[in-house]
Amino acid sequence: MKILFAIAFALVIAGSSFADIQDPPSNDYGPTRKLGRGLSNFFLGSAEIPVTIAKINKDEGNAAAAGYGVVRGVGRSAARHIAGLAEIFSFPFPAHGTYYPLLPSDIPWIHAGYAEFPPELGNESKYSYVRDY
Repeated sequence: MKILFAIAFALVIAGSSFADIQDPPSNDYGPTRKLGRGLSNFFLGSAEIPVTIAKINKDEGNAAAAGYGVVRGVGRSAARHIAGLAEIFSFPFPAHGTYYPLLPSDIPWIHAGYAEFPPELGNESKYSYVRDY
C-alpha cells in the first residue's frame, strides 16, 4: 500500500511539473477566438463611428467632431469591416504564424491603433458608485 501511494504521489508531482508547458500564453489566441473577433469586427464595426465622434468631441470640440470625427470614424469602421471579413475567411489559418489580430494594437499608442474587439455602445458610467462590479 505504501508503494502504491508513493507511485501515485510521484506521478502527481511529475505531472504538475509540466503544467506550465501544457498551456502556453499564446494558447488564448486560437482559431475560434479569431473567428469570434472577425464576426464581431464585421457585424459591429460600425460602432466605431459614434464612439470616435464622441471621443473627438470630448477631446477637441464640436467643430472637430462634425468634420474630422466623422471622417475618422468612417475610416476606422471600414478598417474593422475589412479586417473582420479577412479574419472570418482565414480563421483556420494563422496569419504571420499567429492568430493575433490583424489590426494594430492600441496599447503602445494613446490616440491610434485598435482594441481587439469593437467598442461597446451604451450609457454605462465609468464611475464605480453606479453599479457594483
